[in-house]
Amino acid sequence: MTDFDVIVIGGGPAGMMAAGRAAEWGARVLLLEKNASLGEKLKLTGGGRCNITNAEFNTRTFLSAFGEYKKFLFSPFSRFAVQETFDFFSDLGLPLKIEDQKRAFPATEKAGDVISSLENLLSQNGVTVKTRSEVETILVQSPQKVLVKTAQQDFTATALVLATGGLAYPKTGSSGDGLRWLKELGFSLHHSEPDLVPLCVKESWIKDLSGTSIEKAKIKFTTSNQTFFSEIGSILFTHFGLSGPVVLNSSNQVKKRLKEGPVLGSIDLFPDTDFALLDQQILDVFNLNKNKLLQNVLGFFLPKGSANILRHHLSEGMLNKQIHTIRQEERKEMVKKIKALPFTVTGTKGYDWAIVSHGGLDLKALEMKTMATRKYPNLFVVGDLLHLTRSSGGFSLQLCWTTGWVAGEEAFYKSQQPS
Repeated sequence: MTDFDVIVIGGGPAGMMAAGRAAEWGARVLLLEKNASLGEKLKLTGGGRCNITNAEFNTRTFLSAFGEYKKFLFSPFSRFAVQETFDFFSDLGLPLKIEDQKRAFPATEKAGDVISSLENLLSQNGVTVKTRSEVETILVQSPQKVLVKTAQQDFTATALVLATGGLAYPKTGSSGDGLRWLKELGFSLHHSEPDLVPLCVKESWIKDLSGTSIEKAKIKFTTSNQTFFSEIGSILFTHFGLSGPVVLNSSNQVKKRLKEGPVLGSIDLFPDTDFALLDQQILDVFNLNKNKLLQNVLGFFLPKGSANILRHHLSEGMLNKQIHTIRQEERKEMVKKIKALPFTVTGTKGYDWAIVSHGGLDLKALEMKTMATRKYPNLFVVGDLLHLTRSSGGFSLQLCWTTGWVAGEEAFYKSQQPS
């Protein structure tokens, strides 16, 4: 069989959702994936646990994570949003659980279970899945016919859904094929860049702490003495710099500012405690441990895992002082460091480290209610091919579930229209 109602190119989250939804309505669906298996990138999300969505059930609040692009997303999210995602996976036998920062994961904590549940959806609804099928060319021959050429054979359909992803994680097959095809079809695209990426830093003390994580800290970035980003969240120290959700969320703005000049950062280990209160809390610890060395009591008042961080900012002489010999000004100087550990950003990591890519098809080129392109009403574009920014923490995958679901349903409707 080479003629279908709907062809979906890309077996990631958006593609599997689109194919499954179109088939649920009764469309004859072909899903083409160039990798040997579906969901290669999905396997890596959330450290292999798959951060399926963010459990912010107020759609307006949820979409604030997309900044200036949120105004385009109200329409598709009015049809399929966070609550629908919870219900969808529950119906597939995969309930979700909610963790810090409202991040939602499968209760099994296995990304493979997410892929399996979607594969079952495809199988139960008769989707024809062809892996190791690299698409060479796509042609929109008319409002009722598209042609897709692979190395093995050609396929036709009424509607086509592009779900190939952007350029992030190229080792999973994201080589920008969809972007190339869109250009060949005459669309103007925004230049793609890595987004939601870790930061590279100058200071060796950060690199020396590789593997250390802090569950809750405030990170702040400034340029020309102007603060342009400040957020609280978890931070991971790496051999090249910093990562973790709050760092990833800053990367787009940091990258832009680096083009203008140096970017300085600071980490506050006690974001919910002001200077005076923190100073008093440390003094209370000191009064109970007057004869101990400072280095032996750091863990009594610092957040878990952060004692070694402060050791890098105190002299050997200070660390070996008995508590009762520490002067007030020395204690206050230590509090200043705890509230603002300084570092210098030298750059950001590339596509190999990026969760998503920023760039692609302008949202104005789409009918967002249907995810169909205005130029070709039977061509639908979803997921990371779209030009927008978003926060980390489940927002990218929710974009895939939403746009895939809407495009799949609308592709079915399109395939049923008379020629």
